[in-house]
Amino acid sequence: MRLLLVHSLLFSFGLARAAVTAYGPHVQSPFGATTAASASYTGAASYDQTTLVPPDPPNPPPPNQFNVELQTGGVSGLSIQQEGSFFGFSIEFSVTTQLPFTIIHSSFLQVPFLNLMANLRQRAGSVKIRVGGNTQDTATMVDSTPDGAALEKDYEGSSNPTQTPPLVFTSEIIKMMAEVSALTNVYWYMGIPFNDTQNWRLQIAEVGEAMLGKYLIGLQAGNEPDLYSRHGHRPQTYSPQDYKDEFGLLINAMDNDPKISNNNLLIGPNLAGVWSPSDIWPTGFATDFNKNLAALAVERYPTDNCYAQFGIGNPVNSQEVFPNFLTHQSGISIASEFPGATDYAQSVGKPFLMFETNTASCGGFPGLSDSFGAALWGIDYALQLAYSNFSTVLFHVGGQSVYYNPFTPPVTNQSSFHQWTIGPVYYSALVVAEALGSSNVAQVLDLQANGGNDYTPGYAIYENGQPVRVALTNFITDPSGNNDYTASISVGGTVPSQVKVKYLLADSVAQISNFTWAGQTFGAAFTSDGRPVGTLDVQTIPCDQTNNVCQVKVPAPGFALVFLTDDSLSESNSGPTATFSTTGYTKLHGTATVDPSILATSNGEKAIAGMLAGTSQGRQMSSAFGIAHALPSLAAVLAGALIIGRLALVQ
Repeated sequence: MRLLLVHSLLFSFGLARAAVTAYGPHVQSPFGATTAASASYTGAASYDQTTLVPPDPPNPPPPNQFNVELQTGGVSGLSIQQEGSFFGFSIEFSVTTQLPFTIIHSSFLQVPFLNLMANLRQRAGSVKIRVGGNTQDTATMVDSTPDGAALEKDYEGSSNPTQTPPLVFTSEIIKMMAEVSALTNVYWYMGIPFNDTQNWRLQIAEVGEAMLGKYLIGLQAGNEPDLYSRHGHRPQTYSPQDYKDEFGLLINAMDNDPKISNNNLLIGPNLAGVWSPSDIWPTGFATDFNKNLAALAVERYPTDNCYAQFGIGNPVNSQEVFPNFLTHQSGISIASEFPGATDYAQSVGKPFLMFETNTASCGGFPGLSDSFGAALWGIDYALQLAYSNFSTVLFHVGGQSVYYNPFTPPVTNQSSFHQWTIGPVYYSALVVAEALGSSNVAQVLDLQANGGNDYTPGYAIYENGQPVRVALTNFITDPSGNNDYTASISVGGTVPSQVKVKYLLADSVAQISNFTWAGQTFGAAFTSDGRPVGTLDVQTIPCDQTNNVCQVKVPAPGFALVFLTDDSLSESNSGPTATFSTTGYTKLHGTATVDPSILATSNGEKAIAGMLAGTSQGRQMSSAFGIAHALPSLAAVLAGALIIGRLALVQ
């Protein structure tokens, strides 16, 4: 068996947002003052320590004791059956070489990324990831690039208000995806370029099918086509019917491609919100192309922070909008933007996906998108989508200039001594994976807990008609303890003698990092290798079987996941996660070192306006970009490597 090196070499990011993505070497600045721990730190948004003020407790306060009555058998209002991998990620195509793998070769995978995916696989059984976004529509697969990189960006050809650069990439990208799947059971969505409908570039489908096999579960056809005319990619008259017609042209091209045997993986219409699904359905899109569609999908964000990034729209103050995310209504409002859509999808036999989302487009908000409040919001929002019969939700992952990332590698000039930063949305993903479990028959019920109070939502998770878990959130911050609440859970028949409870905790909804899930944490910025740290703390709460009640306390703020049976706990967390450690090195060429104390506060961007540097052997640099400026990037070669056996690619 041939060996390969899987390393945690960390390269600098392109700049990305979600529904709107920014590219280039410039980063957004926070709106308002920052309270960063170190005034000398000159890093990007992903490490901004801006801390907001938590909203005051509501007045009058919600009741701090209420009943949760769970029925068994024949329960009405349950969702469709949900998979444990319901909560996944959407990675912007242009940053794939900084997250799952690197720009060198398929032999090099990011060890922390593998660990993060292994955590989810152990809880949910598998993970779903989309690689795509704006950059997929202009991507071109080539046999090789001039300097041997797996992916390169053409900034001279940038388009859109967000300066989207065309991409060229090689099959190494897809080969690396197959390696990740073999190790961590990740299933992938990709996208077919949609910018030239007369000359389809189908190589991504051809190679994806050949290399990924069963791990390729969808091909997006058109990313946010309702924005094409606004971005100058289609005439102003471009309509839902025009999109449907182009979709048909793509199907014809795939039918005539002998290298594509599976043409039923397409996903559409992938709307951003200018059109609604009800504008698409009358065209016959979902019925005429039914056999070719794997799923129907939309993309949505509750708001945007585009003024901070591009000067588009109006300024938004994080502090002012923070309370909007700390209510049950936030998730309900997003789900309600698609009236009848999930019912329609079921009527045509297709799952309905939230294909890209997060706290706010254009990178999120400082102090909000990276706060504990965002973790609570992500849990409630995801469970609300599950209850509303969405089949998958994918939270977007961008580069260094965004606040909402679930996980972020360090910038290049700090990768020899800094580790990854784990954001609140990753905690949300872990919690939802455990809430739904790995049975793939979970059904979700919004309990309208506490009289439907907006600050204390609750969900019950059923399997085969029986309640197995209860998810309880407290959005309020109150260190006095007066807004802690106790939920008295009863079950039709009788409660068990005891229940097990895991808590997601922080001191405040405004806290940045160092949250704990069942006593374990991924720490502060730059401190994680993707493995949770600390002693696992699963609390046992005795129940009163005489009165058929289990009393579970939820602090303000906090989240509690109640396991009603031992089987429901073991299904969600069957034991220690098989993770990956760093056991080798890839320091093959550059041996120059830089004092870490100096490197930590260097911004690594001097004299690179409009260009990116690289460390690939033979890479050309302009005379303005001298070796002194390149040294921080060379220092990244000090990152470690994991030696493992190469697993066969799935055919």
